[in-house]
Amino acid sequence: MQFMQDLARVLVICVGLLCSSDQGLHLRSFPPRDSCEDLRKRMNGAGDATMEDIEVLDSKDHLSGPAPPTNGASGEEGKDMTSKDYYFDSYAHFGIHEEMLKDQVRTLAYKDAFMMNEHLIRGKVVLDVGCGTGILSMFAARAGAKKVYAVDCSNIVLSARQIVKDNHLDNVITVIQAKVEELTLPDGVEKVDIIVSEWMGYCLLYEAMIDTIIYARDKWLKPGGIMFPDKASMHICAIEDRDYKEDKINWWRNVYGFDMTYMRGHALAEPLVDAVDSRQIATNHTMLVEIDMYTVTIQDKTFSSKFELTAKRDDYIHALVVWFAVDFSKCHRNIRLSTSPEGEYTHWKQTVFYLDRYIAIRRGEKLSGTFSLSPGKQNIRDLDFDITVDFEGEHGKLSSSQKFKMR
Repeated sequence: MQFMQDLARVLVICVGLLCSSDQGLHLRSFPPRDSCEDLRKRMNGAGDATMEDIEVLDSKDHLSGPAPPTNGASGEEGKDMTSKDYYFDSYAHFGIHEEMLKDQVRTLAYKDAFMMNEHLIRGKVVLDVGCGTGILSMFAARAGAKKVYAVDCSNIVLSARQIVKDNHLDNVITVIQAKVEELTLPDGVEKVDIIVSEWMGYCLLYEAMIDTIIYARDKWLKPGGIMFPDKASMHICAIEDRDYKEDKINWWRNVYGFDMTYMRGHALAEPLVDAVDSRQIATNHTMLVEIDMYTVTIQDKTFSSKFELTAKRDDYIHALVVWFAVDFSKCHRNIRLSTSPEGEYTHWKQTVFYLDRYIAIRRGEKLSGTFSLSPGKQNIRDLDFDITVDFEGEHGKLSSSQKFKMR
């Protein structure tokens, strides 16, 4: 067990260093290399598991848990660290923040929301939930905020404080290391005018960070205050993806001459987070759910939505793809951050759900179904999905139900 803990700690640091390389859109007609973030996620749980037990884990616990030591920057040497400690530690590494900052779709959307709407920000008190390196807080300060409270539980705050000071914004921004649910704002502040956060996870709701945002909103936001962003939505379409499905799913049917079909079910049940080539999209897009950040509750994370997709050409359907968008609708002109496969690349990519059986569809034919989502039963940061598909066309029909788990 100690060997596994030591190995995980080394890999977290090494993977963070590797994450400094750029990641661009790749075509899914061939197996892509694992991204740095994918490797990091696989290793975060290594401290408490055997290699066979390592599963994908990527949550924003750095907002709601004890602060870890960070690569020698602080903490007690020799302390027994749990897998969650390793996760916190990884979020203090610069490589992860570099990946997010280099996501220009993400970062420029927030920058525009502040810098193009100074009339909303000037003289206001802002709370930045999960501040990371402090980039959103600095946008707010540059846009004229009177005071900004930048909160994070990870030891990245040690870097954020220095960055804020180096940019001569420490007279406006106060960086606080705390769990949001246990936060007491200094200066006797009881309410804020604006809450900003980049809380979105894969498939929008993975990681359950929205729970923390809801808590912060209910406790800290003034009546009539502003949420940045204030709307979110999930969308679905269908794609042709035979080559990739053969390589990642059906490959298990014959592994060096051995039948490992049993593993195919495990591969099929886990959604794939990857960048989808827009040329593979065979249908229209339709919205599954829209979230109002002023009124959403934790209970709203469980929902079921019917959908109907129309084929835009003769093709095969191998998978459904879910992506999300968030809006800053209070801005003078609405600003949208979209992770659509028909838009620019983002580090969130898209979430792919492979169907057990393919569909041969003709242009104009319709594919309908129900998309159900709920937090994981054992870990609320996981997501459970139940997707039903109904199709009847010229070349056949299909009625199926599949369960998926993102963990």
